[in-house]
Amino acid sequence: MKTKLFLITPPFTQLNTPYPATAYIKGFLNTINIESVQADLGIEVILKLFSKEGLSSLAPKGGIEHYSDNSNRIYALWDEYIKTIDSVIAFLQGKNPTLALQICQEDFLPEGSRFSQLEELDWAFGTMGAQDKAKHLATLYLEDISDFIVECVDENFGFSRYAERLGRSANSFDELYEALQKEPTYIDGILLSILETKMERIQPTLFLISVPFPGNLYSAFRCAQWVKKNYPNIKIAMGGGFPNTELRSLSDKRVFEFFDFITLDDGELPIQLIIDNEHTSDSELAKQLIIDKQYKRTFLLENEVVVYKNNSTRSDYKQSQVGTPDYSDLLLDKYISVIEIVNPMHRMWSDGRWNKLTMAHGCYWGKCTFCDISLDYIKVFEPVAANLLCDRMEEMISQTGENGFHFVDEAAPPALMRALALEILRRRLAVTWWTNIRFEKSFSRDLCLLLKESGCIAVSGGLEVASDRLLKLIDKGVTVEQVAKVTRNFTEAGVMVHAYLMYGYPTQTVQETVDSLEMVRQLFEVGVLQSGFWHQFAMTAHSPVGMYPDKFGVVKETKTLGTFANNDINYKDSTGIDHDQFSFGLKKSLFNFMHGICFDYELQDWFEFRIPKTKIPEDFIALALQQEEDFNIKPTAKIVWLGGRPTVEHFTKSKKGNVWEMMKLTFHDKKESFVIQVNKKEGEWLIEMLQKIAVSNFKTHSFQEIKTDFESRSEDFELFWYSKPIHTLRDFGLLVL
Repeated sequence: MKTKLFLITPPFTQLNTPYPATAYIKGFLNTINIESVQADLGIEVILKLFSKEGLSSLAPKGGIEHYSDNSNRIYALWDEYIKTIDSVIAFLQGKNPTLALQICQEDFLPEGSRFSQLEELDWAFGTMGAQDKAKHLATLYLEDISDFIVECVDENFGFSRYAERLGRSANSFDELYEALQKEPTYIDGILLSILETKMERIQPTLFLISVPFPGNLYSAFRCAQWVKKNYPNIKIAMGGGFPNTELRSLSDKRVFEFFDFITLDDGELPIQLIIDNEHTSDSELAKQLIIDKQYKRTFLLENEVVVYKNNSTRSDYKQSQVGTPDYSDLLLDKYISVIEIVNPMHRMWSDGRWNKLTMAHGCYWGKCTFCDISLDYIKVFEPVAANLLCDRMEEMISQTGENGFHFVDEAAPPALMRALALEILRRRLAVTWWTNIRFEKSFSRDLCLLLKESGCIAVSGGLEVASDRLLKLIDKGVTVEQVAKVTRNFTEAGVMVHAYLMYGYPTQTVQETVDSLEMVRQLFEVGVLQSGFWHQFAMTAHSPVGMYPDKFGVVKETKTLGTFANNDINYKDSTGIDHDQFSFGLKKSLFNFMHGICFDYELQDWFEFRIPKTKIPEDFIALALQQEEDFNIKPTAKIVWLGGRPTVEHFTKSKKGNVWEMMKLTFHDKKESFVIQVNKKEGEWLIEMLQKIAVSNFKTHSFQEIKTDFESRSEDFELFWYSKPIHTLRDFGLLVL
């Protein structure tokens, strides 16, 4: 029988774009000629639920009178929801743009409690068009319906997660197992009906379920349970981010009532070996040699015991060998773009379709002590060549019709970002892209300008705790001053910057939390940061803090491993500080800073309990940004010209009887024109050199090569390089990289 795989992402992840795991695996399977079909069951369940038919058949459990005033109001307006739902979904899919005008009149959509926050946010749409405002109103409308479903129909429902509580920190499988013994919920019913239709059509020989997050776990088990019951001969495997981090010490054999295999880390080779094993399993010889089968990082049940098999000597595939992610089969025109909150970076996560790609496997830094750096997905660093990345980008643009890319790296390497940007510009690709970075000094003013020119619109990076002592303890490899300069370079280039912020790191004092907030306030006040998000430190089993807690002044409360998920660890900090109390004030202040207000508030105003005064000077960040940059240029630095060829006029200049031949060079960029004047000899050299170092050329030239070339014809290169004409060119696209 011919091998055929069915790959799914169970509910729910993002609404606006597919999670890329199945597309990555399908792309790999193409390279080894294995047929596969993929589906994002999350978006399919949402579209079936949020439709005229779906809402018409939805009924509250046990009578509406037992529920909140908000749910009663929504239910009373239910006919209005049924009437408007299909047109709203079409609008959010980009198919019904004229509806924005009606939505913005605010008498078209029924309104529940979510709309009560609208007055606070009204000012935020002053610079936004009708489309954006309508998207936000339509999002509130969907969230009202979601609130009703959670209260009256299925308490586990959530747009980007389902039954997440059952998957998060589930050291024991008991609660999830018990939930799976109950009758399927209303949402389960929709999911399983979609799955049934697809299984009948596809008839796969192997069923693969990607579980990226805790919020996908329950649905993954429900799908596996249904397939086991109705297609008992089909083998089922689980992979993805959740098992990679949470299930590394799995021992509960009940899990294998649902799954035959659970694979860890990179999935390509483990899946290929499972295919090879199953393909030969019909022969008597294969049955006799079952124990000798080759597996890579795979859990399975053997003699009623959970075993971990990693007995294959084959090496994992290189990133150059895994193929281009393949998004075929996915309903790319059906995803819905929403604007949940006004945070500009979070909006990018939920608004618009993004092709997902990876510049490099793993993290080139790989030292942060809160991160799972002991695991292969972080530890094993392997970049992809820039020309291959561009090949994949062009292939995906052709396949999906979308030219937006989200590079999902742990931290994109600056040198590779530079190479990719140059390759994009050489190929004259019009793309939009964003990624995650470290705020390191490699991101100079000129590199940021190059990235912007290539289509980079945003970067996100971990400032974490804005305290040099704690940044050193984290082994972040940056200082607050350095972060300020890098964020300034990106901001001035026109690239939006989002900072991940952390509080409650081991040994962090109250004073350091207050000082960290002051640093963040100043970064927003001077305008070098546009977006941020505070999260509380969580200890994980595979991070240095989790593995060596004594070094960080914490004591593990979780002493023994559970039989199911083991990653998050409960702990006690030696400081004894209740970091939870800072959560509301940190997030409220940040919300205001992101909108350019309340910088003059005392930090105390954000908290309902006493905090110490900050010890950070009020001009700390401003002074850091005034420090002189190092103008020394390394001989190996690459010199690139982003502009075009100038028009040339010759003229003469005279003074005290001396006459010079001069050249007037007029350049045109996308916004304006500018002129420089140089003597004829230097002008002729400059025109020739600008052609050589133009970004369209595949060969780059170093500063030393340019200096040597100049000095072969003239004298005093430094005097020319630091002259006013070159300074002008530096402002208009002459980059030192």
